[in-house]
Amino acid sequence: MAFDTRPLCVCKVNLLFIFALFAAVECLSKGFRSHARDDGSREAVFEEQWFTQKLDHFSGAESSVWKQRYFLNEAFYKPGGPVFLMIGGEGPANPAWMKNGTWLTYADKLGALCLMLEHRFYGKSHPTADLSTNNLRFLSSRQALADLAHFRTVMGEARGLTNNKWVAFGGSYPGSLAAWFRLKYPHLVYASVATSAPVHATVNFPEYLEVVWRSLASENAQCPLLVKKASDSLVQKLKDPETFDNITKDFNLCSKLQIQTEMDSAYFLEMLAGNFMDVVQYNEDNREFEGVQGGNITIKVLCDVMSDPSLGDPYARYAAVARLLMDTFSLKCLDASFSNYLRDMTNTSWEGPAAGGGRQWVYQTCTEFGFYQSTDSPNQPFTGFPLDYQLKQCADFYNVSAEQVAQAVVQTNEYYGGYNIKSSRIVFPNGSIDPWHALGITQDITAELPAVFIKGTAHCANMYPARSQDLPQLSLARDHVLLLLQQWLKN
Repeated sequence: MAFDTRPLCVCKVNLLFIFALFAAVECLSKGFRSHARDDGSREAVFEEQWFTQKLDHFSGAESSVWKQRYFLNEAFYKPGGPVFLMIGGEGPANPAWMKNGTWLTYADKLGALCLMLEHRFYGKSHPTADLSTNNLRFLSSRQALADLAHFRTVMGEARGLTNNKWVAFGGSYPGSLAAWFRLKYPHLVYASVATSAPVHATVNFPEYLEVVWRSLASENAQCPLLVKKASDSLVQKLKDPETFDNITKDFNLCSKLQIQTEMDSAYFLEMLAGNFMDVVQYNEDNREFEGVQGGNITIKVLCDVMSDPSLGDPYARYAAVARLLMDTFSLKCLDASFSNYLRDMTNTSWEGPAAGGGRQWVYQTCTEFGFYQSTDSPNQPFTGFPLDYQLKQCADFYNVSAEQVAQAVVQTNEYYGGYNIKSSRIVFPNGSIDPWHALGITQDITAELPAVFIKGTAHCANMYPARSQDLPQLSLARDHVLLLLQQWLKN
């Protein structure tokens, strides 16, 4: 799964690519999308607030508590109206979502009070003194759902909202949480909008890159073929140490390329593939309001570069794509060292380079979800980062074995139901360009578990603020979700 560190909908960006941008871009928090009305007459300020939360909801012997961050917007609330709860994900909760986002358009129309709760262990919500593996045992989707349940119960009582209808919102991993919140706590949440939600856990997720192939081909049939030629060419070059100086120069690496183990080459190859994975996942979305850079780099831009013979052969064009992304994110050079990555990912300090979400999210993949976007399928354009490479990181970072990962994934699907979720009043929007739709609900399960499959859109597109260049089917999808909410809340 990709590591998402945008506030709400981050889920699933290529982990290595995002990690490489940590120092330069604060957009690693997969996830939140929120849209509140701002007509320019006043600039609303949403101050962070704090909620006392239990460290371990499942042990009566554990009495420790901590402070969880949340935000509140009462601008649209009408007495008796619903309560919208935006669920935080693998990164800091961004208060920009309290001013902008489709959910606020819905709140305006439905008279809803809006809350956003940051996920434990992300952003400023620090339940423990550090990120040691021993402390990370308190990081799980089940604990996060219990956080939501306790928050909803206490806030309902404190604000006189116990009998109001609560609606959960989330995108990507938080989208999964939104669905599972309704599933596991139906007495507390009345309905959920689970956008781009990967509800089926899987250790190996090669389908991600298969969708990347199809998404590139939707722009230009030759594009993924050129990417494959470039990737294959690079793999061949990596077999000859004599080429390392040129590769270092071609990709503007921070230090001379060192390939001493298969982990070194896999890390480098995945990082470069991440240039395409990230752009495809968020293609032509409307993230700028979150302060995210790079929205101008689209599938079309990448395919135009890969199709430009003036830049040289496909390998040279591949390097040009890498330099384009580095320029976009103001990176002076690319750190392709797996040993540096290992060092950073095993730093357990809250001030560490991976504390923005990288160490935490990879832990969740190792202990709950898998989601490893490997090159094990022949029907995708990249080579060199197989499942074994992904699993070895679980052992290196947290001493979690491949067998333990497999067992955890089985338990996750047993607990939540995977594709066979049994509930009601959950809508599942997904985009056809988004690789994560392969693990989501793209066809109606029942009339009360409808899917909204949006052709031509990417990850969490329906959550972002509307704009004039939106595809007609995206606008219709937003309207359809609103209609469902209106119908459900009327009952």
